[in-house]
Formats: sequence, C-alpha cells, structure tokens
Amino acid sequence: MSGERTGTARKPVMGDAEDVRGAAEALGRGCAVAHGFGNFYALTARADREVVERINRMKGRPATQVGSVTTVRDRVRSLFDWPRLPAEIPRRQIQDLVDELFALGPFGFRGPAAAHVPPHLTAVQDGVPTVQLIGPGYRCPSNRFLAEALAGTGTGFLSVTSVNPSRHRTGADHEPAHWRADGVAADFGHEPEVRILAHEDETAARLRHPHHATTSTTVLSFHHTPGHGRSGLPALTLERHGSLSADHTRAVAANHGFALVVPPRAAPRLAARSYPAG
Repeated sequence: MSGERTGTARKPVMGDAEDVRGAAEALGRGCAVAHGFGNFYALTARADREVVERINRMKGRPATQVGSVTTVRDRVRSLFDWPRLPAEIPRRQIQDLVDELFALGPFGFRGPAAAHVPPHLTAVQDGVPTVQLIGPGYRCPSNRFLAEALAGTGTGFLSVTSVNPSRHRTGADHEPAHWRADGVAADFGHEPEVRILAHEDETAARLRHPHHATTSTTVLSFHHTPGHGRSGLPALTLERHGSLSADHTRAVAANHGFALVVPPRAAPRLAARSYPAG
C-alpha cells in the first residue's frame, strides 16, 4: 500500500482507493478533510452552514465569514446564474476561459450565484449575489476524492478553504497556505474533526504545475465588468493575485477576448509559505 510517512506513521494519500474512500466517508459524517489540491493543500467539507461556521472558528475566522465552494468538472457550470452575466461578457467565452484556466491548474472564479447556492456561501458584490468557486484544476488527483465526497453527500458542491490558521502571527490577515502535509499535520493534526489526505508525491504535484506558485489560488471575477481595457476588449477583474501570475492570467484571458483589470487590492501577489530547513 502506498503512502507518505512521517516517522513510522503512514499518512493516507490520494493515490490509494481505500484512503480516498475513508476520507470521503469522514467528510460525509461532518469532518473536514485537508487534502492535496493542485500544488498545495485545501480544507474541504460539507457545505452545511454549521460545518462552514465550525471550520471558520477552527481557523480563527469570524464564524459567519462567507465560504467558498468547490466541485468537479461536470458540476462547475451549475454553480453560476449565467443569464445574469453582463451583456458585454459572452457566456460561451467565459465558459471556455474557465475550462482553459482549470486545465492549467488550481484557480478561482467569482460569478453570479445560482439560486440553489445558500446564503452563507454567497456574497453580494456590485449589487449581484455571487459565489466564489475554488478548484484544484482538472488534472489534479483530488478530483477522485471530490467526486466520491459529492456522491456520498448527494450534493453538487462542497465548502473549501485554504489550510492555514488565521492567527495574525505574521501581522498579515492570515498565514500562507500549506503546501506540505507535515505542515498541515502540525497546525491541524490535533483537531479531532480533521482528516488528512496527502499528495502521493508532493514534488510531483509541484512539478505538475510549473506556472503556479505554492500558494492560494488567483481569483478572477466575471459577475460584472469594470469597462474595457486599453485593447478595447471587455475587462474582467483580478480579484485576488494568487498562485497564477497576473501576466499569465491576462494572456489566457486575451485568448478568449477579455482584458484584465488588476485593482490595488489584488496586489501584491500572495506569498508562498516557507518551512524550516531540515
């Protein structure tokens, strides 16, 4: 049986079917699962309000902070209210952009929320109820775990957040996300309602995403447009400057007929976590 080891203790890994099944069953019982997600780690759980609030408190956040969602490829489009897109933003072009960015790796999108997304997972921005989708990318092995968890809960989406405490140790709003399982275990391994499902090979996970830093995802919003870029193309907003660079995101957006606006609040780029040597 495969698995990473710390000392003599074996970590459950995403490459093992029994480990994946056990993690999905634990999630169904109300646990949160800290699992490989693209080239870093995310904390995924049921989307129930009480579960989201419990995870917020565990991380040191306000209990009522709005959560993000995640899902698998064939459920992505069901999360958004496509008729509410601005007239300047063609639906097909946005959907193709979403697919290309998820084909590259982990990424985040904010768009008009579908009616079935509950209020604790939506935020009104620019007068529009929105949902923030954070995905590991279509090539990530975590999609197998997400599919099993969705099948077990009978829902179309799960709640997700980065694996990092919000304790203000560094003077920032939160600590950088973990990209190593031993760091996840150090911060959350003592939590009785958290399970860990590690990358089978963390080095391989990072090499699989050469364009992405080991930090929380970049987030692009398409629920409104701030106008047009210098190119004359309708503009989308870089809401969070995360793992994929603004330049790379801008180039992909241009392939689909969009400019990119980077407001001051999106900069500087999120920092990757550093670990002690040894």
